[in-house]
Amino acid sequence: MDQNMHSHSIEDYRHPHIFLGEAHQRNERKTWIVIAICAVMMVAEIVGGLWFGSVALIADGLHMSTHAGALLIAALAYTYSRRYATDERFAFGTGKLGDLAAFTSAIALAMIALLIGYESLARFFNPVPIAFNQAIPIAVLGLGVNLLSAFLLRDDHEHHHAHDHHHNEHGHDDGHAHEDSPSADFHRDHNLRAAFVHVMADAAVSVLVIIGLVAGRQFGWVWMDPVMGLIATLVILSWSWSLVRSASAALLDVCPDPTLSRKIAARLEQAGDRVSDLHLWRIGPGHLAAIISLVSDHPNAPGFYKKRLSGLPGLSHVTIEVERCSDVHD
Repeated sequence: MDQNMHSHSIEDYRHPHIFLGEAHQRNERKTWIVIAICAVMMVAEIVGGLWFGSVALIADGLHMSTHAGALLIAALAYTYSRRYATDERFAFGTGKLGDLAAFTSAIALAMIALLIGYESLARFFNPVPIAFNQAIPIAVLGLGVNLLSAFLLRDDHEHHHAHDHHHNEHGHDDGHAHEDSPSADFHRDHNLRAAFVHVMADAAVSVLVIIGLVAGRQFGWVWMDPVMGLIATLVILSWSWSLVRSASAALLDVCPDPTLSRKIAARLEQAGDRVSDLHLWRIGPGHLAAIISLVSDHPNAPGFYKKRLSGLPGLSHVTIEVERCSDVHD
């Protein structure tokens, strides 16, 4: 009995390492809904293409399948990170799994862009007959599906952060949340952003394709279709590179906010206390971890220094070690 009580008291001192985004389950649900929409569209186009003998319809359906596959990466990342959020094998939780999925999606997006560019160049030098009256409605339908998907995947939570949810565990108040707010990338759900970029890239391609097809049908400018494809390639590659940079920064533990690091040091370096080492990195959307080493002539308990950081946003996991300064005269 005493042993059980002792074990229970030890567990009371443990804290969970669940560093998922505030809107994790909502974003997961939205991603699966968009996948379902894309799957229905894909099946309808392929079946319709086979039924009516439309190669263009089949091709667009197959293209939609690659689109759904990319979104599946995001959805599975959401599901896996939620399911294993309490798995102790993950030292700092599963919050960064979305960054890994976003990086993977960005690479896939870049490959799709290069394929579009290759096909556009091939058609530019070797034009192929285009069934304008059939292709334009398909492009318009695809644009509609992509705009609906983009609307569902929009990050309407990015500029509305409830910091108190992040800080309750460590006793951080929200009094300085706006004043000390880090960059937008700190709160951004890269996984949702990757899914959004995929559908927006597809929407951009649809718009450019429609422009090229209409110009080709009205004025006979067949070359407009591959030119629009090349422009789409450059736009998608730009978005992909931006996504690679932000996701890889999180994966490589790049300091997400140097200004916040300086504020942490400023709050801790008082009354002879000095920061000898400070590491700040992102462990999930809206969550930062910090490991700080202090040296002091008159050291206090770590909890004393954690209270000095009260009010700084996003510090979900703080570890502080304190060492007494060695006396050079001894």
